[in-house]
Amino acid sequence: MRIGLCFPYTQPDLTRERILAWYRRVDDEERFSSLSCGERVVGSSLDMSATLAAAAAVTRSIRIVPTLYVLPMHSAVWVAKHAATLDVLSGGRVTVTVGVGGREHDYRCMQRELPVRRQARMQEQVAEMRRIWSGELPFEGTEPVGPRPVQPGGPPILAGTMGPRATARAAHWADGVYSWSGNGMRQELEAQLRQVREAWQNANRPQAPQHVAGFWFSLTDDAQTRLHDYVYKYVRLMGEAPARAMASQMTRCTPDAVREALDAYEELGVEECMLNSATSDLAEIDRLLEVLSRR
Repeated sequence: MRIGLCFPYTQPDLTRERILAWYRRVDDEERFSSLSCGERVVGSSLDMSATLAAAAAVTRSIRIVPTLYVLPMHSAVWVAKHAATLDVLSGGRVTVTVGVGGREHDYRCMQRELPVRRQARMQEQVAEMRRIWSGELPFEGTEPVGPRPVQPGGPPILAGTMGPRATARAAHWADGVYSWSGNGMRQELEAQLRQVREAWQNANRPQAPQHVAGFWFSLTDDAQTRLHDYVYKYVRLMGEAPARAMASQMTRCTPDAVREALDAYEELGVEECMLNSATSDLAEIDRLLEVLSRR
């Protein structure tokens, strides 16, 4: 199983020096396969587009993975152009992840409303992105939208979906699914992966879906408190009660707990695990590498 890291894009203590240090460390360590970054508008967070463009330009080997474009919040043409630009900057190392999100505040900041038909809208947008990548005109009388991606046909596209209806729809257009269990719980992820496999079979897809999944962790000093506080802050906009409940469930803050989750993910058939650290402390990387060396 490959191991990727999510860049700690929501941390308020990020500086140019620390950002570049993260890029270098993840890229230099052969144990890591990718660097991802999420998209948030409200709150203390770096812009996903700029953050990953910088990472694409200064790294050499890791894949660059937006996790994820909240697609109905944007123009599909703009996302296609940005993803193609990332592919050029990285030399063909991009995997795109798309989803519908659910944060009304982010949509409002982008002067958009949460669409009623979000999943259907996203499917239409993915088709439009692929047409743009193939060189089709966005409308008659204009020019193609460049650049052309380095990867033929464009980067692979993963669906950030969880529910059965959304996953069944994604089975008709996605190359795989980015699944999520915040605390890295085997039973929760097993149900999601079963749902994905059934959806691909029902859609008569000839190729098996790519399975990517992630969870939150921390291995830095005072890891339990920092993991709790990070998850609480991340979820707080959804309400005080759910934020406290979710934060209280977080346990992936010791080497044994992180190793247990990784072993479970691999046994379930996850091809790549995206680990999301609770801090921007570079010790998170060092201590994670120690865990990986003992697996």
